[in-house]
Amino acid sequence: MRVMSIYNMKGGVGKTATAVNLSYLAAASGRRTLIWDLDPQGASSFYFRVKPKVKGGGKKIVRGKSDLDDLIKGTDFPNLDILPADFSYRELDLQFADSKQSRMKKLIAPLRHEYDLIVFDCPPSISELSQQIFRASDLLLVPLLPSTLSIRTLEQIQAFLKKERVTRLELRTFFSMVDRRKTIHREFVEEFAANSKQHLTAGIPYSSAVEKMGLERRPVVEFAPRSAPSAAYRALWDQVAAELW
Repeated sequence: MRVMSIYNMKGGVGKTATAVNLSYLAAASGRRTLIWDLDPQGASSFYFRVKPKVKGGGKKIVRGKSDLDDLIKGTDFPNLDILPADFSYRELDLQFADSKQSRMKKLIAPLRHEYDLIVFDCPPSISELSQQIFRASDLLLVPLLPSTLSIRTLEQIQAFLKKERVTRLELRTFFSMVDRRKTIHREFVEEFAANSKQHLTAGIPYSSAVEKMGLERRPVVEFAPRSAPSAAYRALWDQVAAELW
């Protein structure tokens, strides 16, 4: 079983859209996939039409008093399950603060025979929960916007990982919401890609099709398979899969 986290300290960079579409593509490729929605807003749960209600709340999960198997829900798609989020997840940081650093890793360990891939859809923060996620993951996938501030955020993430001595974690980046009609976007993407060994070349274009996921409540690669973002997500999945296996 491999574990991938879609993460950025900054909100609005396309984390959930990426988590939803890559999870769908992983499942479509035949890999048994679980997406764990860790954001109290429950956006992934909403996209997959799953009621954002966790029996017993996040506290019981962290304390080991809720069996994850009982909380996992099926989606409308083969090979793809979801562990939904609800507003109780806003307190996960507090609950993990009193637990061991490997608590999240231990929570998902019993699922290793049931799934080939677990995808964490992470909230936009850096906290105790973030540390738990980092230590439980094999790959940290960081969406970036083509902007200087986004790169600064990446540097802060890298500094945090170094400070906390999280060494057994591969970090990869990709660009999201790229408008190639803008010269500044094209130049920024090309320059960064040329100078980063951790960067995946597949980039997600800015598109209204991705925004329609909220109306369709489905992955864009499912309801608009011939669109530009769908092709980009498929290319990104191919690169991610090569990193994981």
